[in-house]
Amino acid sequence: MASNDIGDWYRGIPQITRYWFTGTVVVPVAARLGLLNPFWLLLSFDHFIYKFQIWRPLTAALYYPISGPRGFHYLMNLYFLYSYSSRLETGVFDGRPADYLFMLLFNWICLVIIGLAAELMILMDPLVLSVLYVWCQLNKDTVVQFWFGTRFKAMYLPWVLFAFNLIIGSGGMMELFGIVVGHLYFFLMFKYPQDFGGTQLLGVPTFLYKYFPNRQGGVAGFGTAPSSRRPANNAGGGRHNWGQGQQLGGN
Repeated sequence: MASNDIGDWYRGIPQITRYWFTGTVVVPVAARLGLLNPFWLLLSFDHFIYKFQIWRPLTAALYYPISGPRGFHYLMNLYFLYSYSSRLETGVFDGRPADYLFMLLFNWICLVIIGLAAELMILMDPLVLSVLYVWCQLNKDTVVQFWFGTRFKAMYLPWVLFAFNLIIGSGGMMELFGIVVGHLYFFLMFKYPQDFGGTQLLGVPTFLYKYFPNRQGGVAGFGTAPSSRRPANNAGGGRHNWGQGQQLGGN
């Protein structure tokens, strides 16, 4: 691929996904080259709380050891991050970067809390899985393809990844935490207010719109928010009529 092609591809990545993707490349590579000390990048309760090393929650979400057998898993994380984050940002969050950034911040904060409690040092796995889970919930009936040509509905993909890592990976707990956090966001943002008639418990802070204002245009087509399953006679209660998601032919 020519350098111009790489540049065009990189500039074509949606804004928030591009920032996230860049961080997950720069930080691990810098650590691999010895420019950063990996120890200073890990999430540690004592160092974060008692020594005020406030950067650790952020670097723990960006850093991943890329030496040895973990290198392949890191590349898989990059693929899932690029693919499913881009689809979310250009789908239901199309033209609304502040809303998408809020989703990432919400998932990240939840995982930091879990990480501090469960002594997780690296958060890249569950954060990527949480985003993938949200996309899969918004595109449940979309057929995706996994290894060896296996095809199934997107709603099963997070659990396939969990089972895969449970058997041959690191035990699957990282994926499980990602699923839990992704489901929490999806439930509070979409499921609870639409299907159960609850109040909107999550709201995007106003200051995010100042720095990431809504915009017109973009590339849509990777699914929309789910339609409400509540009876039609409740449709006038002020809740949104989102419409159905669009299916993809494959992943």
